Amino acid sequence: MKSQRVLACRTAPTVLAPPIPPRESISFKTKWRYWSLASVDRFLALLPLRCGRLGRPVRHATRLVEGGAGGSPRHFGKGRSDPGALLLEEEKVRHATRGLSHLWSSKAVGLVASGLVLWAAEVWAQAEAHVPTPGKIDTGDTAWVLAASALVLAMVASGLSLFYGGLVRSKNVLGTIMHSFTILCLVSILWVVIGYSLAFGPDIKGLIGNLDWIGLQGVGLTPHLTYGPTIPHQAFMIFQMMFAAITPALITGAFAERMRFGSLLLFAGLWSLLIYCPLAHWMWGGGWLAQFGALDFAGGVVVHISSGFSALVCALVLGKRQGYGTDYMAPHNLPLTLLGTGLLWFGWFGFNAGSALGANAVAVSALVATHTAGSMGALSWMVVEWVHRGKPTVLGLASGAVAGLATVTPASGYIEPPAAMIIGLFAGALCYAAIIWKAKFGYDDSLDVMGIHGVGGVIGTLAVGLFASKAVNPAGADGLFFGNPGLLGAQFVAVLASIIFCTVGTYVLLRVTQRVIELRCSPDEEAMGLDLSQHEERAYS
Repeated sequence: MKSQRVLACRTAPTVLAPPIPPRESISFKTKWRYWSLASVDRFLALLPLRCGRLGRPVRHATRLVEGGAGGSPRHFGKGRSDPGALLLEEEKVRHATRGLSHLWSSKAVGLVASGLVLWAAEVWAQAEAHVPTPGKIDTGDTAWVLAASALVLAMVASGLSLFYGGLVRSKNVLGTIMHSFTILCLVSILWVVIGYSLAFGPDIKGLIGNLDWIGLQGVGLTPHLTYGPTIPHQAFMIFQMMFAAITPALITGAFAERMRFGSLLLFAGLWSLLIYCPLAHWMWGGGWLAQFGALDFAGGVVVHISSGFSALVCALVLGKRQGYGTDYMAPHNLPLTLLGTGLLWFGWFGFNAGSALGANAVAVSALVATHTAGSMGALSWMVVEWVHRGKPTVLGLASGAVAGLATVTPASGYIEPPAAMIIGLFAGALCYAAIIWKAKFGYDDSLDVMGIHGVGGVIGTLAVGLFASKAVNPAGADGLFFGNPGLLGAQFVAVLASIIFCTVGTYVLLRVTQRVIELRCSPDEEAMGLDLSQHEERAYS
């Protein structure tokens, strides 16, 4: 290298021409090259990486550019008039900065590679930091479960109240809204006192929970590793409370406009403790259906089948409304019903996605499936009704949406969006057919609880056995279409067991209630309407 520099110095004056005027500075390009690389070198010295300074080439170029051969600062060649010496020193600067460029190139590659490695490590560390640790409260999961609880509360207090209230005649609207609101309060108290312990307490032979958690003793703010490993135990309790409240409230649609308020309270309290709590324990509390391998993500068996078939029994035991089939009994306020449908749809996101018990991928999957099935159910019902009756209706669109939402509930956390579309398609068509067949069977299910929730719950529960995939939810199981026909058999057993238990149990509870207090309003009270006969109020003055 030294010999090359000497050779360059000896040959430079004879090769480079023409002569340069005295006192001329080196070229701007050479200066810019030096200052750029020197600035990068100073920048690297400030970084925490052990990349070092670029070293000797920078110092050599600095000495040449800033001092020149004669030591003058800032401007190379200042005070010189020899063109050969000028060109010789510029050649030295170029040689130094050329080495500097090669060195910078190698260090730049190392710098970029090191930066990428550090960035990837930081991202990976952050991702690992956000993986919930079982037994430790995760604030994101807790916030989502609390929000979902509020959404389901809105379904009962507002959505269902307005949905049912708009479907009845104007003289019964307050009484119908009163049913949902009062059941919410009654079941909430029962749940705290004893209901939660019966449904989710330590198992007794797969049938019921024991009384260890009566009055929420032992249900504190630390996570329960089974029921919610990343949320406080009480957060799980309050979320499940909303499910317990909405289920008997759904049943009230079957006997709307004809049941006494006192008998309603007694029946709803008994049904919540003796039907809902055991069934919830069977599916979600480690009971025998769960041990058998049946799946119910958010309430196909526990909520919809139980309420639908119990509603059918209520409709049969109480009998038809006065004037059913002859009097005009159309809904008095369809805009109110449509508003209630929107609130139900809104709350259903918490109902299904909240059942993931965390802000995670399963919650997103459940929410997408819920909205997809609800939309398809509304369209399916509308088209079938359009073909059958010649006109699409607002009531049909709202009913189809609820049918799709109810049907996808047990499957929402186990299926992909295409499966949700298929479920919604069949939900709208088959639930519409069930309501048409109601007239042929001759029972008076006032607000079609059986046709929407009962039939929808059966379809959705069986659909889990077809479309469930562990790729969506590793905690679930694969269905028939993914190579596991056994799940479909388990779902069939769950459907059959829940229907038998709910129908027989509801009939017994109605007869017990009948012995304590009269179930049905008198003909005069029914003609007057529940608003005046039961509450002495009018919705519209």
